[in-house]
Amino acid sequence: MDYSSLSHMHHGKYVFSQIMESVVHYQFNQCVDRYQGEYWVKNFSCWEQFLALAFGQLTFRKSLRDIVVCLTAYREKLYHLGFRSVLRRSTLADANEKRDWRIYRDYALMLIAETRRLYADDTTFALEIDSAVYAVDSTTIELGLNIFPWARLKKKRAAIKVSVGLELHGNIPSFFAITSGKEHDVYFMDKIEYEIGAYYIFDRGYLDFRRLFTIQKAKAFFVTRAKRNWSFRRLYSHTFDKTTDVRCDQVVTLSNYYQAKHYPDKLRRIKYYDAVTKQYYVFVTNNFELAPQVIAQLYKNRWQIELFFKWIKQHLSIESFWGTSTNAVKTQICIALIAYLLVAILKKNQRIDRNSYEILQILSISPFDKTPIAKLISEYEPQTFEAPAQKQARLWGD
Repeated sequence: MDYSSLSHMHHGKYVFSQIMESVVHYQFNQCVDRYQGEYWVKNFSCWEQFLALAFGQLTFRKSLRDIVVCLTAYREKLYHLGFRSVLRRSTLADANEKRDWRIYRDYALMLIAETRRLYADDTTFALEIDSAVYAVDSTTIELGLNIFPWARLKKKRAAIKVSVGLELHGNIPSFFAITSGKEHDVYFMDKIEYEIGAYYIFDRGYLDFRRLFTIQKAKAFFVTRAKRNWSFRRLYSHTFDKTTDVRCDQVVTLSNYYQAKHYPDKLRRIKYYDAVTKQYYVFVTNNFELAPQVIAQLYKNRWQIELFFKWIKQHLSIESFWGTSTNAVKTQICIALIAYLLVAILKKNQRIDRNSYEILQILSISPFDKTPIAKLISEYEPQTFEAPAQKQARLWGD
């Protein structure tokens, strides 16, 4: 790579400022104006709040005090990062409590659109499927009940739930919702705008035939796993290659009166044996064209969203919260997603051939370096930042 042009482009710019170059200011300001984020604000703008919290995410800070101490240690450099006000913990805490979290949700959605455009031709997805493929799931983030009483889940537990649709072409979180830990997963299905021809992969927790019929009517496809107690009537069986792990490929209808009322059309039932786990899996889909092995592989790729949740929890700060109100918690989760997207955009725009974990590790210790990012990342020894081993014992599990 020619680093001379990069050096000219980023001459004198700190690494953190180079990362923030992906943020389009007028789009960010649109989100601020939409929710009157700076109504009656004289000092410490939403942009400064965003910079401080994004810095905290990208450098693994554990508290607001930690963010402020780290930034004020470089007080003479803050102006060049975009700060125009004196940074205080109390000011940042107050902004997190009062500035509408939807500012950052909406900006995250804008970044998602940009990231999806960049990764539209991504070839890392193993299956040759031209349509969008989404793995849909949720993760529950435990909270301390004494500090977060508004998030009560059970008598002695508090939690908040983050539901995500992960586009498997590029592993981009394409739509998301932040809800109470009590809310059942199937309600997230009501918030999804289904795309014609796209595939949506769900685990058994989302097996709701009324909602699955909504996908059918939208001319999209779903793949999920059957529950043990579901009842069906076989119409006929397809022939299949008996040398594979497929055990049956059937066209069925639902025999339960209420389920059949919610889903009156035909369904496809595929029974599959996994030699690794030595278990049988029954998949349900409304796609009758793809080979049964491809349907099984589609479901198997659902494990990517498990890795995404693990990655964002381990490598960004969303398990130690920087505020106690629902607004502050949702703000932090949205900015964690924004940080993930900024790293993805950076990786694609600068053609960086390293995984996101390594990139984030390098960026986290270099915010005040002035080296062009592509050069900085290429010159670090790969063995310095090894991603922790990913536990993938059950790729098929729920």
